[in-house]
Amino acid sequence: MTAHNYSPAFSRNDQSPLAKWFWTVDRGLLAAALTLVALGVALSFASSPAAILADQSITDPFHYSWRMIVWASMGLVIMMTTSLLSPRGVRRIALLGLLGAIVVMTALPFIGNEVKGAARWVNLGPFSLQPSEFAKPSLIVVAAWMFSEAQKGKGVPGVSIAFAAWALTVGLLLIQPDIGQTLLITTTFMAVFFMAGVPLKWVAALAAAGAAGVVGLYFAFSHMRDRLSRFFSPETTDTHQIDRASEAIRAGGLVGRGVGEGVMKRSVPDLHTDFIYSVGAEEFGLVLSLAMISLYAFIVVRGMRRAMKLTDPFEQTAAAGLFMLIGLQASINIAVNLNLIPTKGMTLPFISYGGSSMLAMGLTMGLALALTRRRPGAYEPGASLPQGRRILP
Repeated sequence: MTAHNYSPAFSRNDQSPLAKWFWTVDRGLLAAALTLVALGVALSFASSPAAILADQSITDPFHYSWRMIVWASMGLVIMMTTSLLSPRGVRRIALLGLLGAIVVMTALPFIGNEVKGAARWVNLGPFSLQPSEFAKPSLIVVAAWMFSEAQKGKGVPGVSIAFAAWALTVGLLLIQPDIGQTLLITTTFMAVFFMAGVPLKWVAALAAAGAAGVVGLYFAFSHMRDRLSRFFSPETTDTHQIDRASEAIRAGGLVGRGVGEGVMKRSVPDLHTDFIYSVGAEEFGLVLSLAMISLYAFIVVRGMRRAMKLTDPFEQTAAAGLFMLIGLQASINIAVNLNLIPTKGMTLPFISYGGSSMLAMGLTMGLALALTRRRPGAYEPGASLPQGRRILP
């Protein structure tokens, strides 16, 4: 047999923008994200026929699957395009994204589409947009930017600006109301604040204020009290949603019932969005469940390791915050499906059906990939790089 030399997609001497992107982007992180998107599309075909039963106006059993393919394609375009940006471009996109999200969120009480008692979406023709999804990565990047500017000691009130942006975003979320997104954004914001190198006493004070805020939310929002009551005292109230999801997960066993063979999923509310994990667990079992969790863990661990080796404080904290955002959101969704924490409507990154979620996750991952690309001076001297590649000039 004749041996054939492997020929990469781009030559090392190719200086085109696309070739430079190929050799500088973290292809391991990119492959993990693409795999999760592919899993999301595959699971949409497993969940769509059962999901349409809740809407008699839909006749195509794969209605949500075709739409998922469209959202996934658009999300990938956003991810790839954003990953080409320079750190300056990342800051600009994040600032524009945050300002745009705040403007739309401010208008939600007047133009928003109310669903289940919450006005979180605005109708844009054939689809609905949830601006808070785009506020999350944008706020993290802007906060990291402001914290790094404050460290330079040039008179920029970066800390004050970052906290003002956080307070405004959280305030608009509570008006909707959206407690889950509030807690997710606040937790990630606090992590970025900590990673920015602030004194521990400030972090402790912020943590104490956060704990007090959670207590205040408990007394201010009745639906939060109801969900906590259902979680801690399930025998006293209706727990239909989480019970059906738990049954579907248990029915999957080790290797699942098989593609399209899921039965319990038909009775799981929101199975194609918030509870897509239970669909995958029933049809593909513990094997797929652990594979998905491993992919998220890979993205977070590899991403954080790359971020910690960056030399620029902004790039370091912004990238770490974005990877943490992905990991926290995935952890919350999976924990809800496993009945480890109270029920909260939050999508599984890259996998749950939903246009806003998929596009925003594409933006989040794209920004993170852009910040961790191998550029001259981006990494500490002697820092090990994946695949042993040198930094292109």
